[in-house]
Amino acid sequence: MSGLEIEILGEAAGAPASELASLCACAFERAGVTEGHLAVEFVGEDRITELNRDYRGLDEPTDVLSFGIDENRPASGPRELGDIFICPAHTEDLREAVVHGALHLAGMDHERDDGEMLALQAAILAVP
Repeated sequence: MSGLEIEILGEAAGAPASELASLCACAFERAGVTEGHLAVEFVGEDRITELNRDYRGLDEPTDVLSFGIDENRPASGPRELGDIFICPAHTEDLREAVVHGALHLAGMDHERDDGEMLALQAAILAVP
């Protein structure tokens, strides 16, 4: 596989899937990731709460969760970047949520860096 393959699953009112896929691709490319597959899935409050509880120990809904698969490990086939789950009911800006999730899958972490991830996120979202 060459390039990024982005699947958008489910529907979210307010942002076309093509725009969200483009923003996701931009986030990966700006973070230095140019190849791999990922899925962005829009889920309801019950599903995001279940994921948040099972993987983060927080029994409450949230806006976006990212789960890396291959991360920095070598892959035997096309790189599987991971999955981004977004709950539109708890997300003020779907564009921001998809960029945020993609940057996490690209290996960035705003809780551990010196503001680089959030600065890059802001720069990506500032482009019309």
